Amino acid sequence: MPIISLAIQKGGSGKTTTTINLAAALQREGRSVLLIDADTQANLTQSLGIIDEPERSVYTELKKEIAGESSDLQQVIVETKSGLHLVPSSLELAVAELELVSVYGREQLFSWMLEQLRSRYDFIFIDCPPAFGMLTVNALVASDHVIIPLQGEFLPMKGVQSFIHHFHAIKKKLNPKLNLLGFVLIKFDERINMNRQICGQLEREFGSKVFHTHIRSNIQLAKAQEEGLDIFSFDKHAHGADDYKALAEEFLEKLETGKVSSIKENTE
Repeated sequence: MPIISLAIQKGGSGKTTTTINLAAALQREGRSVLLIDADTQANLTQSLGIIDEPERSVYTELKKEIAGESSDLQQVIVETKSGLHLVPSSLELAVAELELVSVYGREQLFSWMLEQLRSRYDFIFIDCPPAFGMLTVNALVASDHVIIPLQGEFLPMKGVQSFIHHFHAIKKKLNPKLNLLGFVLIKFDERINMNRQICGQLEREFGSKVFHTHIRSNIQLAKAQEEGLDIFSFDKHAHGADDYKALAEEFLEKLETGKVSSIKENTE
């Protein structure tokens, strides 16, 4: 089943919020979803209510692979209080960027670790770091698709342009099956001129790769994360719940109807 990375070269882009709530929306549709927190800041882990450093995490298993031993992510999975399955991260994961530099097959470690879980879930989502290091490379090499969340502002758009350059390099040299599923605009307000301009620029450059569903600004999304919950568990009547439900429907339509054409090479 598909592995999807949520990634962009920019912090505060909505990767974690989208990972949680898109997964929760899919779970409510009867799909089984596993979340992997590959971010050294462990925001996904903390946003799902796990505040203390976990005894076992993605890092403890990655460290086994670095040492040439067999990992077992199945033993690391926890069920969060909103019912989502999670492989948590820890602050120790920051060390992995240095440890991976001299490891044989360093770009493939996530692929090996996740292979055993592919058949157990309908979807696996990886929340990537906001930088293009070895952890992000590992996530993209392991993935079938990438979703890029961003705000409709100037700096996130610059992050997109940088990320696309690296995306093409990964696709060409390490993972030919990697596909850009689409861009998701978050904290979107149709009344704001810059939001409309960025949306238009994305549509001109990437066409159908831009999700029609936009995630509107909604304080309930932040409050849900403070409580360690997804938006549906926290306030199923919020605008954020409506938007992520619509995004999940569009996500499934893209996959099921094969609307996953390649992006133009002139975006390199």
